[in-house]
Amino acid sequence: MCGRFTQTHTAEAIAATFQVPTVPPAPPRYNIAPSQLIGTIWHPQGAAGRQFMPLQWGLVPFWAKDPAIGNRLINARAETVTEKPSFRAAFRYRRCLIVADGFYEWQRQARKKQPYYFRFQGRSLFAFAGLWEQWESPAGEVLQTCTILTTTANAVLQPIHDRMPVILPPEAYDAWLDPTLNDAKELQPWLQPYPAAEMVAEPVSPLVNRATVDQAECIQPIALEPATL
Repeated sequence: MCGRFTQTHTAEAIAATFQVPTVPPAPPRYNIAPSQLIGTIWHPQGAAGRQFMPLQWGLVPFWAKDPAIGNRLINARAETVTEKPSFRAAFRYRRCLIVADGFYEWQRQARKKQPYYFRFQGRSLFAFAGLWEQWESPAGEVLQTCTILTTTANAVLQPIHDRMPVILPPEAYDAWLDPTLNDAKELQPWLQPYPAAEMVAEPVSPLVNRATVDQAECIQPIALEPATL
């Protein structure tokens, strides 16, 4: 699964990387957690190009009676996304890019879980494959939410965890965001583990275990004790 990630780049860098006209300024985020607002990119039907859109992390299907369901739908498995009622409509019609530059996973050890930070070799921005939904309450409250797709782990992740978020290469962005492309067979080839050679895994402090801690120390590599190597 993917339960925490980072986005530490400037608004200008996001706009340039994902070719969107405007991105609102925001502070760097070192420990983004479910239920928080996150930055995403989408291509509205009929629009000339991509747009930036903040969404709440944790997808609430349009048919849900209780928005609390979003707490359980922070991830969608790529292998079953076209079959699950919570995700299949969004997969066909409401796909987005979720802006990130790293993410965390935890390795189970004898007495604890050790967090690791995963990033690209050059610390560059990248995009998770995401789905989004719009939910409206009987009182007219509108809630826009999203989820991150996951797949099997690549060689960098495998010693730590058996799943990883789907990271899309830039050449997939147009197809993933195309609101007229509804054929799952054309999209499934992109839902693969990202090449391990481009990624780095670093053990980090247990500070990241607390969702309230959002500071640069979360991503600083630490030396592990010999017993935990």
